Amino acid sequence: MKRIELRGCSEDQLIEICQRLGLQRFRAVQLFQWVQQKAVRSWDEMKNIGKKDQQLLSNHFNFYSLEKLREQRSHDGTRKYLFRLEDGETIECVLMDYERRSSRDRHTVCVSTQVGCPVGCAFCATGLEGFRRNLSCAEIVSQVLDITYFVRQEDPDFQVTNIVFMGMGEPLLNYDEVLKAIKLLNHDQGLKIGMRRMTVSTSGVVPNIIQLAKDNPQVGLAVSLHAADDLKRNHLIPMNRRYPLSQLMRACQEYTDITHRRITFEVALTAENAGEEAALALAGVLKGQLGHVNLIPVNPVTGTGMLRPEQEKIKRFAQVLESAGISVSLREEKGTDIDAACGQLRRQWEGELK
Repeated sequence: MKRIELRGCSEDQLIEICQRLGLQRFRAVQLFQWVQQKAVRSWDEMKNIGKKDQQLLSNHFNFYSLEKLREQRSHDGTRKYLFRLEDGETIECVLMDYERRSSRDRHTVCVSTQVGCPVGCAFCATGLEGFRRNLSCAEIVSQVLDITYFVRQEDPDFQVTNIVFMGMGEPLLNYDEVLKAIKLLNHDQGLKIGMRRMTVSTSGVVPNIIQLAKDNPQVGLAVSLHAADDLKRNHLIPMNRRYPLSQLMRACQEYTDITHRRITFEVALTAENAGEEAALALAGVLKGQLGHVNLIPVNPVTGTGMLRPEQEKIKRFAQVLESAGISVSLREEKGTDIDAACGQLRRQWEGELK
């Protein structure tokens, strides 16, 4: 019998399975808390579950933690991890710390949802390696749990406060597993990360943008826009050929009509697309949308040929948007000294193995 992935189980699933095995309900609750709240990485760490019950449970559950292959730390505190999965595939995720003057500091984990990516955006290191497979709910959640575990070895009070599904892969092409992971990360007996503190990023999978609004209107949405006409966007984001801008903008409007939540429109700026004409075109496309533009100077990635624009050009781009009544900000850059672009660390690792 195939064993069940423990880190992907809801509390209700654990209760049902434990009772079927002759264990009381409280044992399932304990098990869930050890796994999802305390982020333990082995059966031995579950101190209030006896060896006999541990043995019984281990016969039915597959409980594995991610293997940390590499950790890089930036001068700004950002940590980037390369993890190996049970089948030998590798993924990246990032921990970003933001200090706040009021309330608690923000600790954001950027998680991956696929091994590689099928979208193939022109500026992204992940797409250069192709697509391998979707991640399971357990593999998605494990990134947050294992980062929590490692950091708590240094800071026992550490808590992840925010999750962004912006790592390797297209989250809305792994829709069901991503939604399961969101529910687990939000659970009261788990890490208890607020729905409004989680954001799903997409390159424009139109049907699932609308479905997300219906299934979970509390979760934030970020749309990788990057260009204001189909010809340019086709080059940057091949997904646009399937779901062109007109369809995408209608889906975004429907999303905000249902959720009443503002969308973050991400725009990667290169030396070629950061002119005033491009900014005016972008303002025209976004007119009437409930949204905010996040400008992202592109990370230089070997193999893409794309270069960053000059700082003055970026500022002027933002000014043009603001003058047109578009809310805009420049992304606070994190980890630029540690292979910041998504997929770079994995490419480096795989290159070393060849």
